[in-house]
Amino acid sequence: MKLFTAKPGEGYSPYTCTAALAQGSTATRLSALIMGFGSFACGQTVKGLLYLAAELAYIAFMVRYGLHNLAMLITLGTVEQQEVWDEAQQVYLYVQGDQSVLLLLYGVATVLITVLAFLVWRGSLKSAYKAECLKKEGARLNTFREDLATLLDENLHRLLMTPPMVFITALTILPLIFMICMAFTNYSKIDNHLVLFDWVGLDNFFALFDSNSILGSTFGSVLVWTLVWAVFATFSNYIFGMILALIINRPDTRCKGFWRFCFVLSSAVPMFVSLLIMRTMLQPNGAVNVLLRSLGLIGPTESLPFFTDPTWARVTVIVINIWVGVPYTLLQLTGVLQNIPTDLYEAATVDGANAVQTFFRITLPYMFYVTTPYLISTFTGNVNNFNVIYLLSGGDPVVDLNSTAGSTDLLVTWLYKLTIDKQYYNIGAVVGIMTFIILSIGALFTYRRSKSYKEEGGF
Repeated sequence: MKLFTAKPGEGYSPYTCTAALAQGSTATRLSALIMGFGSFACGQTVKGLLYLAAELAYIAFMVRYGLHNLAMLITLGTVEQQEVWDEAQQVYLYVQGDQSVLLLLYGVATVLITVLAFLVWRGSLKSAYKAECLKKEGARLNTFREDLATLLDENLHRLLMTPPMVFITALTILPLIFMICMAFTNYSKIDNHLVLFDWVGLDNFFALFDSNSILGSTFGSVLVWTLVWAVFATFSNYIFGMILALIINRPDTRCKGFWRFCFVLSSAVPMFVSLLIMRTMLQPNGAVNVLLRSLGLIGPTESLPFFTDPTWARVTVIVINIWVGVPYTLLQLTGVLQNIPTDLYEAATVDGANAVQTFFRITLPYMFYVTTPYLISTFTGNVNNFNVIYLLSGGDPVVDLNSTAGSTDLLVTWLYKLTIDKQYYNIGAVVGIMTFIILSIGALFTYRRSKSYKEEGGF
């Protein structure tokens, strides 16, 4: 078998750090210690000054802050707040001690800055080696102004991608790593570790997966309910929205626009308003139970346990979520149905396919493949569907008073209670990691399933 070898200009560059250190000149190799030295040797003064300034700035940062941040990242602080008696003022003065949260944040930020400095170091070494090779070949080297001009031409992608990557690093990657690190600490109200806390390794994960503890049993029940909720909420909306879209888009259906307007009208009202109204109506003395009593369907003192019985509460939130989510699915699938080529249906009719065969061989595979991104986003949104659960049931009912979660709590609402109400930030971080893993697995499964539908052409 002949292996494909990429050529220069086809995603492969001969100017690598390894080649620079192995084959470069002395000036190029010195760039590994003094950034920009190789650029100076090749006459690229401005570029060399920029690399040198970046190195000096990093060294100054590490000397002033970075080394201390990395050292404190290991211990997360040891000095508690001190209470000192001021004899002159006859009062106690409080001397601020270490704050582990800030030390952890600063340490993680220093690590990311170090990674950025390493990337700049690689760029400096590769640039010096490239300039050396071009100079040996007799090629003309670009001036600094010409290098800047390339940012509007062949290097335009670098110019456009740099600002988004800066914001992604600062606003997404840094908080994400910070949250992951928090899962390996004892940062919680337990034993008063809200100011000073330590690394505890995998203890939080062991506690969460210990089925014999209150926390472990709660996690197991919440996890199962979250998966059940996500599956039912996603595919119930999809199925009912598909049925409505198929019925409305039938050739024999009249006033299609009117029927779409009727079903989509509920989405025009803000969701939190609809959920709060439904919550009020389904209370023991709400409009629904009062109406049932007046009709004699239930006793004068009875009420349906919409939010007081665990099974009733779970069914209730699923049904109301269908009412809230079906209009969006209806709009999505209406657009898909209108874009299916009519030639496929004509060919199926000629081949003698009936309506059921046409649906399972043409309509459903086409819709499922096209709406895969929508299904993935819907599944993700349902796993993290904080609004529906928190505004509708609040996670209730609570069956076990020792538990920190109710019967309808999802991982995301339980995480909210753990962090905001209970101040168990370390356990909340572990729950956040588990939620991310579930979302990744669910999205991968949905994508692979839709891909197999496309390849097989149906069920």
